Amino acid sequence: MSIKIPIETSARHLHISQEDFEKLFGEGSKPHFIKELSQPGQYLCQERVTVKGPKGTFENMALLGPFRSDTQVEMSLTDTRKLGIPSVIRQSGDIEGTPGCILSGPCGDIEIPKGVIVAKRHIHMTPDEALALHIKDNDEVFVLTKSYGRALIYADVVVRVHRNYHLAMHVDTDEANAFNSDTEPYGVIVRFFDSNFNTDKWIEDELSGIRR
Repeated sequence: MSIKIPIETSARHLHISQEDFEKLFGEGSKPHFIKELSQPGQYLCQERVTVKGPKGTFENMALLGPFRSDTQVEMSLTDTRKLGIPSVIRQSGDIEGTPGCILSGPCGDIEIPKGVIVAKRHIHMTPDEALALHIKDNDEVFVLTKSYGRALIYADVVVRVHRNYHLAMHVDTDEANAFNSDTEPYGVIVRFFDSNFNTDKWIEDELSGIRR
């Protein structure tokens, strides 16, 4: 049994610490709410930030609330290449050893030493949904997309489980553009193995003549 998982496109955006926000927008300032996002408690802010790299700049990048303990910039591989920043794929919040960038706001510029990531594609779900699918937090799964002539199977999709999550798979703009979808894209989890299996090992096995 599987369930239909809505697929949402996560365009480049920024999560920010209160300290960095005040450096960019003024001491004591707070973000202005525009609208709720699909995940409970997450919202789009009115404020925008310019992100600068060695080779390029993105102006008016969306800022999401609430504040986080560390500032984090999420982009696609295409975005990082345009800025001239190394592409490091990580789960949200795992920013140690990642590249930094320059952020610009109305009160000046700051340089963050780390925090620029390409977010690892992932699924948000509740514990009940995970139980029904026989998976757990941080498992990695395969997802077959619903499409018209360009269906894909996404590997290495990490599952994030929390009672406050709303069921959705998040992909970046590069990944979303790779399959031809309708207005309400969705996918289903498919199983090729009984448990988590490293896709690099699968490739090596296939090249060696091992069939699974």
